[in-house]
Amino acid sequence: MIKIAFSEQDIQQIKYLRDRHPHPRVRQRMDALWLKSQGLAHKEICRIVGISNTTLCKYLRMFLHGGVEKLKELNFCVPTSELEEHRHRLEVYFREHPPASIKEAMAKIEELTGIKRSAGAIGRFLRSLGMSPRKVGAVPSKADPQEQEEWKNKELDPRLEEAKEGKRVVFFVDAAHFVLASFLGILWSFSRLFVKAPAGRRRFNVLGALNAITHELILITNDTYINAGSVCELLRKIAGLNIAVPITLVLDNARYQKCRIVAALAQSLKIELLFLPSYSPNLNLIERLWKFVKKEVLYSKYYSDFRTFKQAISDCLSQTTTTHKKALDSLAHA
Repeated sequence: MIKIAFSEQDIQQIKYLRDRHPHPRVRQRMDALWLKSQGLAHKEICRIVGISNTTLCKYLRMFLHGGVEKLKELNFCVPTSELEEHRHRLEVYFREHPPASIKEAMAKIEELTGIKRSAGAIGRFLRSLGMSPRKVGAVPSKADPQEQEEWKNKELDPRLEEAKEGKRVVFFVDAAHFVLASFLGILWSFSRLFVKAPAGRRRFNVLGALNAITHELILITNDTYINAGSVCELLRKIAGLNIAVPITLVLDNARYQKCRIVAALAQSLKIELLFLPSYSPNLNLIERLWKFVKKEVLYSKYYSDFRTFKQAISDCLSQTTTTHKKALDSLAHA
C-alpha cells in the first residue's frame, strides 16, 4: 500500500477542490485523495469513488511526484477527425442543402471530401455542427416573407420590447376548433397500434389570448361557433383585468375579428388590434399552444364521449402557468 503523509495545507486544498473544481475528473481525484487522508483502505476508496485500484495508485503517485497541482493537470488525448479540415465547407453546403438522411449526408461528404465514414461517425459530426433531425415546418405558399419580416421589425418587435419592459401587454389571439375525432400520432411500439375513432363530429371551440411574456391564457369557449360576439366577449374579459398599461392584441385577418363591431368595441376599451400580414400563422405565438395541446392530450388517445374529450382539453389549457409552464416557456418564447 502506498503511504502518504498529508500536510494540513494539502488537506485544506483537497477539501476545497473536491467540491469546487470545474472539471469532474479533478473532483474525482480529490475525492480519492480526501478519503486516503482519512485513513480508508484502498478497496473502500475504490468502491466509494468508483475507480479501479490501478487508477487510485496512479492518482497517489501523481500526488507524490507533484502534489495537488499535479492532480489538477488534464492532459487528455483527443483524437481529431479528418473531417475537421472540411468543417466550414461542409457547414456552408449543408446550410444550403440539408440532407434528408444520414445515408445521404454520408454520400455527399464522401463526394465533397473523399472521406468515407460510418453512419455513427457522420451523425456525430453533423451534431457537432449544430444539426439534428427536425421536422420541416410549413409556411403558406401565398405568404410574402419580405412583408412578414418588415411587419415583424416595424410593428411586432417594438411592441414586444415594450412588453418585456412592462410598458405594454401583448396578447396573441386565435381560435382553435377541436373536433371529436381520431388524432393519429407516433408511438414507440412493438407493432402498429390502432386507436378507436369516436362517433360524431362535435367541436369544442376555443378562442384564446396568450400573454406574450407571462403566457397567461384568457379563454372563451363554446360548442357552437366562434364569431364576432365571441371576440367582443374576449375583449371585455381582457378589459376587466384592469391592466394599467396599453394593451395590444395580435390577430389574424378572420372576418369576424376584423369587422366593424369588434373594431368599435376595441376602440372604446382602448385596446389596440394589430393584424398579422396575410397568410402568416407562423407569426402567431398562440398557434404553438394549439399544437402543444393536441400533442399532450389528443394524439393517439381515445375519448369515449364529448364531455371527457372537452374536459381533457380544458384541463390542459388550465395548466399553462403551472404543470405545463416550463414546456410552454420554451415553446412559446416570443
